[in-house]
Amino acid sequence: MIIVTGAAGFIGSGLISQLNTEGFKSIIAVDDFSKIEKAANLEGKTIKEKVERSELFSWIDQNYRDVEFIFHIGARTNTTEFDKQIFDELNVNYSKEIWNRCVEYQIPLVYASSAATYGLGELGYDDNEATISQLKPLNPYGDSKNEFDIWALAQEKKPLFWAGLKFFNVYGPNEYHKARMASVIMHAYNQIKATDKMKLFRSHNPDYRDGEQMRDFIYVKDLIDVCIFLMHHRKNSGIYNLGSGQARTFKDLVENTFKAMDKTPDISFIDTPIDIRDKYQYFTEANMNKLRSIGYNKPFHTLEEGVADYVKNYLSSGAYL
Repeated sequence: MIIVTGAAGFIGSGLISQLNTEGFKSIIAVDDFSKIEKAANLEGKTIKEKVERSELFSWIDQNYRDVEFIFHIGARTNTTEFDKQIFDELNVNYSKEIWNRCVEYQIPLVYASSAATYGLGELGYDDNEATISQLKPLNPYGDSKNEFDIWALAQEKKPLFWAGLKFFNVYGPNEYHKARMASVIMHAYNQIKATDKMKLFRSHNPDYRDGEQMRDFIYVKDLIDVCIFLMHHRKNSGIYNLGSGQARTFKDLVENTFKAMDKTPDISFIDTPIDIRDKYQYFTEANMNKLRSIGYNKPFHTLEEGVADYVKNYLSSGAYL
């Protein structure tokens, strides 16, 4: 059996879909299943059992002999949430409980960290474990992810294999429920469909022109492929970046969305909201050498390829991965 936390969410549900495609049917789906807006993400998928998030630890204690692998994807991911207690509970302490059971029962583990740990990128975007304790995230979400990374590295007892993946800007199908936290591509698609126009955040940094803020956008299908590679690989434990390795501008992103919709670009700019303005990353780009060095050699989608696939095969029809 393979446990996937955050199973009804954006990345977790896509991961289950690909696991099913590769023949893995004994999936234990873990989530807060009271959130019905995510229910469609699991329709049509083969799942052995649904386990409520709050019941997972007692479930593992009873069934650990049959658990082959854990993907801990679930987390509170709202970067505009500033209640540290929520992040302590769901992102730090919950992850520690999973880790401790993986140690006790010798279950291999892949868990989701985040590029939010890098803050403004003062130390660059290298997944060098020696500098993780020096990183300065910009919000409680990033703090929680970095706190757990630091804790994991400090543990004397570790799972027989583990990997923490610093997800960069992920986009793709199954994020329909994410509202404000959905990718810019999904927001762009909806705006363009409704108005034939798109509004982007204005730059409040003199080093970047409007629309030329840069992020490392990674298509969710590539991220899932890496997760499954690590499930099979099961060596070279550690913390890894997971982006495309190529920073692109938001203008590039939106222009490609217009193109995929067969529309002429019409982009204007609005002020970045005050509540996130001083915590806004103007540049991120994953150094992907570490993952490549352990044998992952599959190419990532270019931004053009990923946006075209997402828009034409999912957003335009409301299809799910």
